[in-house]
Amino acid sequence: MSTPGHLVWRLSMKWRVAVDRALAPVGLTHAQYVFLASLFGLERAGATPSQRELADHTGLEALYVSKLARTLDADGLVERTRDPGDTRTIRLALTARGREVVEPAIATVAELLDRLLAPLGGRDGDRTAALTRELTLLLDTPWDL
Repeated sequence: MSTPGHLVWRLSMKWRVAVDRALAPVGLTHAQYVFLASLFGLERAGATPSQRELADHTGLEALYVSKLARTLDADGLVERTRDPGDTRTIRLALTARGREVVEPAIATVAELLDRLLAPLGGRDGDRTAALTRELTLLLDTPWDL
């Protein structure tokens, strides 16, 4: 019998591979998608996040977010600017091209999410809500590492 940790690992790997495959035609990896979709959501909420804030929001390592930001900036999908109040801080913003790429990618990933959650009753199902609460509890519990 598999342990919960093993099952979470396998599901996360299955999800990552599915997202990578679905987004390959538009040239995005799963990590790039997480970066862009998270930035899109934060901007819609009125934020102009720093690289550190985006790292905290996504759960990606700050150094990896910095590397992704440089690559996505070079590709014309994001713009990095120094914060005028603290020149050590780099603020992130989607470019028009970045929005053109991420919006259909979000729709593609939403379709994948519908397929993933179908056995639990879909995105709005009671079992999905319960799973979301349990996963949130685990993610919000601090670990002494």
